[in-house]
Amino acid sequence: MSTPYPFTAVVGMDDLRLGLLLNAVSPAVGGVLVRGEKGTAKSTAVRALSALLPGVPVVAGCRFSCAPGAPDPDCPDGPHENTGGVTRDARMVELPVGASEDRLVGALDIERALAEGVKAFEPGLLADAHRGILYVDEVNLLHDHLVDLLLDAAAMGASYVEREGVSVRHAARFLLVGTMNPEEGELRPQLLDRFGLTVEVAASRDTDQRVEVVRRRLAYDDDPAGFAARWADEENELRERIVAARALLPAVRLGDPALRQIAATCAAFEVDGMRADIVMARTATALAAWAGRTDVTADDVRQAALLALPHRRRRNPFDAPGLDEDKLDDTLRESGTEDGDGDGDGPGPDGGGGGGLPPQRDGDGTPGDTPPREEPPADGSDTPAPQEAGEGGPAAPGGGREQPAAKAAEPFRTRMLSVPGLGEGAAGRRSRARTEHGRTTGSRRPQGALTKLHLAATVQAAAPHQRARGRSGRGLVVRRDDLRQATREGREGNLVLFVVDASGSMAARQRMGAVKGAVLSLLLDAYQRRDKVGLVTFRGKGAEIALPPTSSVDAAAARLDTLPTGGRTPVAAGLLKAHEVLRIERMRDPSRRPLLVVVTDGRATGGPDPVALAARAARLHEAEGVASVVVDCESGPVRLGLAAELAQRLGGTAVTLDELRAESIAGLVKDVQSSSPRRAA
Repeated sequence: MSTPYPFTAVVGMDDLRLGLLLNAVSPAVGGVLVRGEKGTAKSTAVRALSALLPGVPVVAGCRFSCAPGAPDPDCPDGPHENTGGVTRDARMVELPVGASEDRLVGALDIERALAEGVKAFEPGLLADAHRGILYVDEVNLLHDHLVDLLLDAAAMGASYVEREGVSVRHAARFLLVGTMNPEEGELRPQLLDRFGLTVEVAASRDTDQRVEVVRRRLAYDDDPAGFAARWADEENELRERIVAARALLPAVRLGDPALRQIAATCAAFEVDGMRADIVMARTATALAAWAGRTDVTADDVRQAALLALPHRRRRNPFDAPGLDEDKLDDTLRESGTEDGDGDGDGPGPDGGGGGGLPPQRDGDGTPGDTPPREEPPADGSDTPAPQEAGEGGPAAPGGGREQPAAKAAEPFRTRMLSVPGLGEGAAGRRSRARTEHGRTTGSRRPQGALTKLHLAATVQAAAPHQRARGRSGRGLVVRRDDLRQATREGREGNLVLFVVDASGSMAARQRMGAVKGAVLSLLLDAYQRRDKVGLVTFRGKGAEIALPPTSSVDAAAARLDTLPTGGRTPVAAGLLKAHEVLRIERMRDPSRRPLLVVVTDGRATGGPDPVALAARAARLHEAEGVASVVVDCESGPVRLGLAAELAQRLGGTAVTLDELRAESIAGLVKDVQSSSPRRAA
């Protein structure tokens, strides 16, 4: 077994370490979601936590980790009467993003169940994680059907496996820890709310701290065992402190003033439901126990709010998680419960910034504090914001006056957008597809392990052979060749690629604001339906990929918000760039079907015969059967109808900007494209 990186050797990351340690002290807090850019020790810290947890007493030989003093009466390995107990190390079970349903919840041997009447059950990851940690790296990329199973288990504290009338239940109470990179997409709100705490991590900009990170990592890679041995004393000290905090936790008093402060804070930030209040109360109690106190202070409540509320205050998918600390402090003061325990402005309950974490050591083993985190200047000079287009010069690329970015109009609800035909893409909520989940449409012989039994088809296949197999009695004699796999139809996610005209002819701020509002509405719909999105813009002399295809609609909305306009209208360049993007994505993920949304007035300019070039580029998409729609942004009393001609070349449909709110693009795409015989296959 490989030696894990020591938890106490992680440099900085105070909020991350505190969030994990509070869950170690009080698993009832409900887990932690770690959000941050790649390469910030998210997974390293989580994996190191399991080595600090106390041992778990279990019934000897039980695959479901029943407690000796209170075994699960429904345990599939039970009943456990007068069975001795043993103590094992706490487990951290990792759920891969691509895991199957059977790997998560367990598998029933349907063949033995039908032929022998035996419940042969192989436990899954939920059983392994019972009374331990269930860790999901890149949790935002987890398939929807696995998310649903996790939600059920987290809500009920048990896992149910049912296959054609055969069912098994076992306890599944675990500490849920997830890590994610927000650039790759956000979590469903239901799963987001299941995480008790959330922390944001980012790489330090302090040179000394970065040097220390590299020094420790190189030392660990050269000699993992020796490096861990040098940190053994700190690890033991932290482990003993966790045990002491757990023992103190039942004695911690959460008085009415602190409860009122918690309720006032949750109400002020308008969080949904009551889970936030409960999580804040448990977190504040754990903070007091971690600091060695038996009373919850105002500082505990403030720190609990900073950990428990940021991911619960999002009102829509494009809201960045976070908490207004000035508003938090005002709420705490107005609640009238700060009685001298602190003014709420300190770094933590012990004044240690990381919730009273033990001091770290330098790479040479000498005691020393972690290098301080460098704060950016008030003017943000070390992390300059991107210069807004139009400020750097009077002219746009390719000629014409460049205009600053227009503000998007208010988004609106769109109707269902779908690609016609029957796909086989990743699970989603948009277009029809053959999937592992959904309504049963037929049966086939299983290829590999049987996952979804079609009972009627299996009985029909076995029935003619009963006499030849010497059947006697009421049971049905079933052979492996009789088994039939159910084929199902559900929904898939698609790739929605936006091609947006940012030329001078689109520069009227009111028009561009309306266009951005329409695209933002479709981005919101894509988020809800689990699509990938991409953004290509064209203006001046060419086109650029503003956002490669991604699952993060937040990133697409951010790119759209800062999109400037100006210059000529190279429609052909935009369509050719979109063709290149779709070609590459087709190689990466051939089963994900695309939808092309072109937003333009169709007035191609620049170069020799730009209209003919645009027509030839459009025919490339039409020849490959790409479902498409053109949003006609032309306005004024005289309209040339060039966008409609472009849509005809694409083999799609056009809709004017005025029609966007009255009849959504999505509805028109569905109606017009479904009438195309070539694409309906």
